[in-house]
This record gives sequence, structure tokens and C-alpha cells, in this order.
Amino acid sequence: MSDSNPGGLGDRVRLSNPVHFLALGFGSGLSPKAPGTVGTLAAIPVFLLVSWLPLAAYLGIVLLVSLAGIWICDRAARDFGVHDHPAIVWDEIAGFLVTMIAVPAGLVWVVLGFLLFRLFDILKPWPIRWLDRHVHGGLGIMLDDLLAGVFALILLQLLLWLTGG
Repeated sequence: MSDSNPGGLGDRVRLSNPVHFLALGFGSGLSPKAPGTVGTLAAIPVFLLVSWLPLAAYLGIVLLVSLAGIWICDRAARDFGVHDHPAIVWDEIAGFLVTMIAVPAGLVWVVLGFLLFRLFDILKPWPIRWLDRHVHGGLGIMLDDLLAGVFALILLQLLLWLTGG
């Protein structure tokens, strides 16, 4: 299945291709508006699915998602002919999962994690912006979002500590 014109990608996108399906965040990256935000929303059910796991297993999944994401995003970018096309949102999924490490699956924490991750992903404070501009390929696509996730994780853990959450 190809989309007629997802973000100018035309026939290069095939959701039946597992790499495209994953890179596009299960199709969420095809959103005509704010694909990164929609891609992060698609990460919430993924988080809820794995949030009950022991921390070591959760960390293993985050590592797997992140390492696989380097290849997935690199391959999709080459297939699409555009480095870090906005429709590629697997990096948002990985970044959100990093944000939510050791965070309760309650609504307040999920919303706070979502907002903090999007804040850092959009603003790209140093060194996130530097990495985004200077590291290329799948690693570059993934790295800035993973670091945004780390920044959001630190603030979220601080909030958890301050509130006794």
C-alpha cells in the first residue's frame, strides 16, 4: 500500500514494507500536521504495553528499539531519498521510551513525559541541536531524540522525587 503523497514522499512509501511501517511509527508519521507529535502519541501505547515489565527488561527493550532504530531510520531515509524526513518518527518512539524509564504508567506521568519530551525535541537545546546538525545517517536521526529523551527523563525523575511520586 502506498500513500498518494505523504509529505511529498509519493510512491516511495510502502506501509506493507516492515521498515517503512516502523520508521513511520505504524503510519502515525504520515500525519499532515505535526508528525513528530503524532509519532510521540503513537509511542504511548507502546510504553503502556511494556511499562509493567521489570526495569531490566524495559531497559533491554529501549536498547533494542534504539539500536534497531538506527538501521530502520537509515534505511527509510535512503528509501525516501530524504535525510530525517518529518514522516520518520521511530526516533520519537525511542525518545519517548527513554523519557519514561522508571516512570509510573499513570496518566499524569505519561502526559508530563509526553510534554517534556516534545519540549526538548522541538527546542533542541545544546548539545541536541549540534548533534542534529552534525551527526548524519540513522545514528543522527536517532541520537538527537534519544538525548531529548534523556533530558526529559532527568526532569521527570526530578519531579517524581520532589513529589514522592
